[in-house]
Amino acid sequence: MAQQAYMTETDNGGSGPERPGARFRRLMKRLLSGWRGDPRIWRRGIVLAALAVVLALVMLLHARVPNTIGNLGSLTETFLPWLGLLIPVLLLLALVRKSATALIALILPVAVWLNLFGGLLTDKTGSGGDLTVATHNVNADNPDPAGTARDVAASGADVLALEELKASVVPVYEKALASTYKYHSVQGTVGLWSKYPMSGVRAVDIKLGWTRAMRATVTTPQGPVAFYVAHMPSVRVKLKAGFTARQRDTSADALGEAIADETLPRKVLLGDLNGTMNDRSLNGVTSQMRSTQGAAGNGFGFSWPASFPMARIDQIMVQGVEPVSSWTLPATGSDHLPVAARVNLDTRS
Repeated sequence: MAQQAYMTETDNGGSGPERPGARFRRLMKRLLSGWRGDPRIWRRGIVLAALAVVLALVMLLHARVPNTIGNLGSLTETFLPWLGLLIPVLLLLALVRKSATALIALILPVAVWLNLFGGLLTDKTGSGGDLTVATHNVNADNPDPAGTARDVAASGADVLALEELKASVVPVYEKALASTYKYHSVQGTVGLWSKYPMSGVRAVDIKLGWTRAMRATVTTPQGPVAFYVAHMPSVRVKLKAGFTARQRDTSADALGEAIADETLPRKVLLGDLNGTMNDRSLNGVTSQMRSTQGAAGNGFGFSWPASFPMARIDQIMVQGVEPVSSWTLPATGSDHLPVAARVNLDTRS
């Protein structure tokens, strides 16, 4: 009797251990059967169909979601790609309900999601390029700053930006990177390391009262390039205040103005912007620069949190420079992943 408890009838009428896929096949057969000749398939699932339409509208009109209440619009845009996970949930419910109406309605959110993010599913990585750049929020409480420095230097970056540098630990990073980078400058909590000469180094005022952004000219073999390094203020999700990001938004506008006033035609922005390319609050920056990940990456390139990346808030953006490839680097002792890109500085051809 104990043995029979683990036996089940097979398709050929015998009995024996159930195969691993048999239960799944039976479930799918049950979900897909009974559709033909049932007129109720058009009347069932109206609520599911309505939810599918609402989901499509939220993704399509995300820029219209108001920020007046807890910056709900920016919060939605930060995690916008993840709304696509609701599509298979609605699909399963539509199959369980045997609702043709809900299934047809699901075409809308699928089409919108693919229009927004389908391009990120393809590998746009190219070859060649003149310069490799990288950026990393190293985390002020990083337990292994020297190891983190060595890891990001091993990426082969010609120019490297670091953010969230604690003053007491800066000498550790300087020592660890000295053999790879001849030139460097630290301004406040951000720093830039380069294999090529640097000039015109200065802090950039992003309206914080302390320095979390800088600018430098890097003289590459292809000529001068303006590099900006920035660490936007953190955003918070609070029970009463919602997604609070006013200080970040003010700093983003100030950074955008500084980049717009830059006289050099070739510009590269490296840093932790605490926001994604979809976040309208970063329009002052994103409207004038291209994301290397969006233009030449493979996938979404999520960089935070390092333990389970859900958003790309660490950005490499360019203007007057052609992205060739873009990728994330392996985890370090930080709660962010480093990101890197290869760019072509000679855009005449």
